[in-house]
Amino acid sequence: MELEAHVHDTIREIPESEWNALHGASEAPFLSWAWFDALERTGCVGEEAGWLPHHITLRVEGVLLAAAPAYLKDNSEGEFVFDHGWASASHQLGAPYYPKLVVAVPFTPATSPRLLVRRPEDRPALLAVFAETLRELVARSRISGAHVLFPTEDEAAALSGAAMAHRCGIQFQFENEGYGSLDDFLARFNAKRRHQIRREMREVTQQGLSIETLRGADITPEIVDVMFGYYVSTVEKFAWGRQYLNRAFFEEITARLRSSGERAGGEGGVEVVLARDGKRPIAGAFNLAGPTTLYGRYWGASEERPFLHFNVCYYHPVEDCIARGLRRFEPGAGGSHKLVRGFAPRITHSAHHLAHPRLDAAVRDFLVRERAVVRAKTADASVAFR
Repeated sequence: MELEAHVHDTIREIPESEWNALHGASEAPFLSWAWFDALERTGCVGEEAGWLPHHITLRVEGVLLAAAPAYLKDNSEGEFVFDHGWASASHQLGAPYYPKLVVAVPFTPATSPRLLVRRPEDRPALLAVFAETLRELVARSRISGAHVLFPTEDEAAALSGAAMAHRCGIQFQFENEGYGSLDDFLARFNAKRRHQIRREMREVTQQGLSIETLRGADITPEIVDVMFGYYVSTVEKFAWGRQYLNRAFFEEITARLRSSGERAGGEGGVEVVLARDGKRPIAGAFNLAGPTTLYGRYWGASEERPFLHFNVCYYHPVEDCIARGLRRFEPGAGGSHKLVRGFAPRITHSAHHLAHPRLDAAVRDFLVRERAVVRAKTADASVAFR
């Protein structure tokens, strides 16, 4: 039986039931068919956005064995694995760097499976086929290369073993080590840090603020509107106006994932951590919950209050993870300040195939040195964390 690879210029060419039945699609809301469909329907991806859907499926006799979200890119925006230097080097070699192929969830620097598979035991063999498929697509389409962003550690190892270049980065994440309560978690800190965190948490209460997590029907259209306003405000302040998502996406994905969460008994999908002064919202975080992991996505505030960000984005979600027995909280990219608040350094991964031999050799040489730096920084941060 011959394995056939297909490329799809819209997620709607792949039946929703087939995609969602693959192992891995339910591990995070942003891997669901609905997420990719909402991005397309609302124009957040497409030609104008510089993200052309190029989803890949592997089938045998029509049976879907594996699928991966993929896009042709004419820029490097919204990826969070920064390759602008590679693009410059490619230009100096006289070779266009764009378009390129990325296997990724747009605008989402979160580790999760990149190759969704019908049977987990087939994943190693399918990853080898997938790596070869990427090389063939690059050669056939005459693009500069293929990049698999934020795969799992096992996937990264398999792709590296299939001759793709391996890149590492650092994020800071909360790991639930079986804590029974927030007090159990705080007990791991020394007295000085424990006092600091308790003081930061008290500050919010002393200001008369309340913080709660909203799920399901509690996330009303009015709350979605507030959160979109916070998102835009944060983008304008800290992201040089790079607004990747629009109001229509917030409205559509909240409605679709809220419904799925309600069908699952209120668990999973979109969650909003909202801070109020009385009844008036003043800050919030737009999060996504999977079966084992909480993902922090977007934060914003209409007022500046001391330690409000730490409470809405870190302490309240951590306490919620402990109460619900979730294993991990990934608050997003960047932020070494998370270290002193109980977020441990974790290595992230990406895998790369570059068609130009000289560019590929230069990048591989750079990555050897970069990996050593990343692992040294992670080791140093781990010592500080303990």
